[in-house]
Amino acid sequence: MARRGLARFDDGYRARWGDLLGGVDEAGRGPLAGPVVAACVVLRPGTRIPGVRDSKVMTAAEREETLVRILAKAVATGVGVGSVMEVDAFNIRMASLLAMRRAVEALGITPQGFLVDGVDTIVCDAPCEAVVEGDGRSLAVAAASILAKVTRDAMMSEQALSYPLYGFDHNKGYATPEHFEALRLHGPCGIHRKSFRPVRELLFVQEVFEGF
Repeated sequence: MARRGLARFDDGYRARWGDLLGGVDEAGRGPLAGPVVAACVVLRPGTRIPGVRDSKVMTAAEREETLVRILAKAVATGVGVGSVMEVDAFNIRMASLLAMRRAVEALGITPQGFLVDGVDTIVCDAPCEAVVEGDGRSLAVAAASILAKVTRDAMMSEQALSYPLYGFDHNKGYATPEHFEALRLHGPCGIHRKSFRPVRELLFVQEVFEGF
C-alpha cells in the first residue's frame, strides 16, 4: 500500500474514534535471544512522514533516518519490553502483549483509539482493534514498527558487548547459520530464550552429556 494509502487507512478509524490515533507493533518475536520490544506511536490527522512503511522491508539506515522524522511528527511515543525471563515463563505471544501494554502505558497521554498489528488486541483505556499486516496498511502502525525495530536492534548491539561470541550486533539474536554455530560451540548465554526449541534441545543434549 502506498504511503498516502496508509494515512487514508488511519483516517477511516479517526472518523469513528477521534483525531488522535495510536499504532502499536512489536519487534523480536522470532529470535532465539533477547527481549521482545513493542512501540506505540500516536499521530494526528494530516500527518505525513516521508519514508514510513513496514520496517521489515527497510534497511537499518533507512529505519534510523525515518525514525528521526517520526519522532519529530508524533504527538507521543512509548516503548515497552517483554524480557527473556517473561518469554520463557509465559510464551512469546504473552510477552509480546505485555510489551505492547507497557508501550501504551509509557505514552503519557490517552489517544482516542489504537490499532494493533496482528490478531490480538490489548487492554487499554480506548477503543482498540487488531489489524492483520497492520504495518503494511496503517501509517501509525508502520511508524511503531520502525520505532520498535530500531530500539530492539540497539539493545541487541549493546548486548553484543556482554556476549561477544554470538554476533548479536549483526544477527540481533535471529537464527542465522553463524548464530547456530556459536550456540553449538559455546552453548546458550544469559539472554537466550530457553523455551525456544533450538535452544531447549541444545540444553537437553548438554544435560545428557553431563549425566555421563
